[in-house]
Amino acid sequence: MPSILVKHTVQDFAKWKTVFDDHAEVRKAGGCLGGKLFQDAENPNDVTIVMHWDNLQNAQGFIESQDLKAVMENAGVTSQPEIRFLNDSGQFSF
Repeated sequence: MPSILVKHTVQDFAKWKTVFDDHAEVRKAGGCLGGKLFQDAENPNDVTIVMHWDNLQNAQGFIESQDLKAVMENAGVTSQPEIRFLNDSGQFSF
């Protein structure tokens, strides 16, 4: 399963989270299967998102969309996002 890792800084996490949540149906309709959201332990406005996708083409299309750029601007993203496309290589445990 392909995934996207996105890291960026936001102006106000609470505002950003509201916009992120409101965009959920768009992500789902585009092939997003869910994911996980993280805040940096020292700066909660540094956000990391891991989203799982049905296929790589849909993941790339989502990242390249003008809609996403507008949503990120509206949400208060203040840094250039770091984006990585990932392939699942399995789990580990101790």
